[in-house]
Amino acid sequence: MNFEFATAQRIIFGCGKINTLPELAPGLGSKAALITGSSAQRIAPIFNTLKKAGTEPAAFSISGEPTVNRIAQLADGARELGCDYVVAFGGGSVIDAGKAIAALLTNTDDIMNYLEVIGKGLPLTEDPAPCIAIPTTAGTGSEVTRNAVLLSEEHQVKVSMRHPGMLPTIALVDPELTLTMPPEVTASTGLDAFIQLLEAFVSKKANPITDALCREGLRRMGDSLYRVYIKGTDLEARTNMAFASLCGGLALANAGLGVIHGFAGPIGGMFKAPHGLICASLLHASARINHEALQSRADETGALEKYREAAQLILRNPNATIDDALDGLKNICAQMFIPGLEEFGITHADIPVLVEKAKKSSSMKGNPIKLTDEELIAILQESMDAPIDGDATLYM
Repeated sequence: MNFEFATAQRIIFGCGKINTLPELAPGLGSKAALITGSSAQRIAPIFNTLKKAGTEPAAFSISGEPTVNRIAQLADGARELGCDYVVAFGGGSVIDAGKAIAALLTNTDDIMNYLEVIGKGLPLTEDPAPCIAIPTTAGTGSEVTRNAVLLSEEHQVKVSMRHPGMLPTIALVDPELTLTMPPEVTASTGLDAFIQLLEAFVSKKANPITDALCREGLRRMGDSLYRVYIKGTDLEARTNMAFASLCGGLALANAGLGVIHGFAGPIGGMFKAPHGLICASLLHASARINHEALQSRADETGALEKYREAAQLILRNPNATIDDALDGLKNICAQMFIPGLEEFGITHADIPVLVEKAKKSSSMKGNPIKLTDEELIAILQESMDAPIDGDATLYM
């Protein structure tokens, strides 16, 4: 048995832990680049907290997906203002932006040198600036991953800037920060977290530590996703979701992902659609076709048994099968009004381009079996329409 495992230098988890920020920040630098979303109401308390802690912050806002050009501009601005560490407060896009800016504060070459797929993919030459990642959603687990996903508008694709040093210095996870998420955001981020757990669990690069994290995350997810979608103030369910998201981030950072995220990058680059909704639209067809491919060809990774185990964990039924779980997943996606790919403007004419781009994605490297072009096409075709309620009921 041989494997490596890497994560943030320090993980702080729990309700009310945002109150520890004043004691955490001053030790990391003298001037913070505060990377946030666009909500001034949410930004102000964090800005004032950093100011009172004696570390003069400079605020930078990310609205929507972080683009390659925008990140390069913000990094230049943060350097000019003398920022020497980063506090990223927001959803996955904000935290990805913060990690990329922390890397570019100390690595000043053209950003294209460091990007995968469309750039040179060169390693960083200097350690990134310290970074505190504070998630306000429970979905991406970006607070404990070593990459930042950026949108290249020029190339119409999402790509990663990746390096072990990009793991945040501190991941500060406070479930109370997720209490105000509306149902639609809860659904898209929660299903993204579920998909990350499932893909990392069946990944060909999985190891015993990532497996343990996925099992715990899937168990908590099965007990909480639908509860928190119906009642957003359910703090116990919010805590379970925040922890499941953290488990997913820890797992994917070390085990990788699979075909769903392989498609999500190209789709997100070509069409304006939330990442979590794209992944959720692809969930049923991808899991079904992956499972059938493993049954029809050699399962060299033990993924078939893991699919069965995942079904039992999320349905909380020791006799559950993958078919039971697939029915349940289609049902919950319908209950949460997950759209089909056509809702994002994707047509059947786009499928060949998306397949070719997905095959180059780094996420595809973790898929438990190499899918044929015909299977990849079938996933997209089957995902074009919104899911219809099945017979099973899944209260995740």
